[in-house]
Amino acid sequence: MKRRQFFSLLAASAAGLMTLSPRLWADDDENNSTSSSLFAIPGNTGITGHVVIVGGGMAGATLAKYLRLWGGTHMNVTLVEKSAAYTSNIMSNLVLNGQKSLGELDYSHDVLSDHYGVTRKNAEVTAINAASKSVSLADGSVLNYDRLVLAPGLDFDLLPGMNSLSEYDTHIPHAWKAGPQTQLLRDQLLAMPAGGTVVMTIPKAPYRCPPGPYERACIMADWLKANKPGSKVIVLDANADIIVEKDNFLIAFNQTHAGVIDYRPACTLTHIDSISRTVVFTQNGANQQLAAHVLNPIPPQRAPRLLADAGLLNSPDGHFAVVNVLSYESTRTPGIHIIGDASHTTQPKAGHVANQQAKICADAILRLQSGQQPDPAPVTSSACYSPITASTATWLSGVYQYDSASASMVLSKLSASTGATRSNYSDMHTWFGTLMQDTFA
Repeated sequence: MKRRQFFSLLAASAAGLMTLSPRLWADDDENNSTSSSLFAIPGNTGITGHVVIVGGGMAGATLAKYLRLWGGTHMNVTLVEKSAAYTSNIMSNLVLNGQKSLGELDYSHDVLSDHYGVTRKNAEVTAINAASKSVSLADGSVLNYDRLVLAPGLDFDLLPGMNSLSEYDTHIPHAWKAGPQTQLLRDQLLAMPAGGTVVMTIPKAPYRCPPGPYERACIMADWLKANKPGSKVIVLDANADIIVEKDNFLIAFNQTHAGVIDYRPACTLTHIDSISRTVVFTQNGANQQLAAHVLNPIPPQRAPRLLADAGLLNSPDGHFAVVNVLSYESTRTPGIHIIGDASHTTQPKAGHVANQQAKICADAILRLQSGQQPDPAPVTSSACYSPITASTATWLSGVYQYDSASASMVLSKLSASTGATRSNYSDMHTWFGTLMQDTFA
């Protein structure tokens, strides 16, 4: 199987799923990109119930689609999402070099409602009542459910020295959720002088999209070389080393972008001044200070407050929700499932993984609603591409299998490209298009 076909199929695959799963993709020949079509909802499959999904991103949208696609017309699904559309975090780094606009990364939920019959509520959930199996909305209404699935994404912490989250919106954008902050970071890069300094910080893992910060450093460095000569990107990583694709990113830092990227591991931030864009940190026991023309601090992340208020956060650090990965049901509260970035699993927090978790969860819910048990041997895949320049990229893929001894998903296969190529860059767009079609179309 050619790599292009392999990554296309990864987006649609999830081993052991129900036989109602359609054949999603068809390749005519190696020169044709993958195509997709809308699928008919089956009639009465014998499965009934009402599932409320909170969050319409990669996890929530995929779940809503596949619950209806596999569950049939008597499986009622309500998707609660406060935003009118989803802006993809995947590929959002390309907004920084002008190759993408935010509008190109917007995805509507219209197909989910108009074709797949998902009920949409453009609202915010304010409280979860597990005892009554209901959620309260900001407009005062209440939704009852048979099962609740939380796919709310992440919240971001303040860094030392900060007083308000609004500082990210106005002065030092993290842009780790695609949207206005992404555009602000782009505007700041455009306004900085030649020979200027960008300082970027990376939090300790886990955080959303493990290769994302290293990718962003490369994209900014590549753009700065062409548009702001003499500028530098200083990367302050709280981790002891590059945590993913180390060989590829070392080549990128030390060869492709040599003299532009200054990567510094094991850095602990002690103070940030958002007005002066000054960072104070320690490395190897020494206190240091940097002033930046553009400061891009990526903060530590956690599941949203809604889950904390519901008592669902029981990971060792108290930041995420532990789940049974056979069904993604909370280990603390039966009947509530958590998928995507807010869950605590051994899998990376990434859009492709969220899509995969949603399919496992959908299959499990439909089995449970039918009086069956979840698939005892689920398999998920993780795939991502990282643009290194405006025309080259690397890739990384992994396969996770359920291990009954540890009750966790264990990495069984890991593959990565050897360096960045133009072919990978082309394949990146095919992979992205396939993944987003599988989620929203």
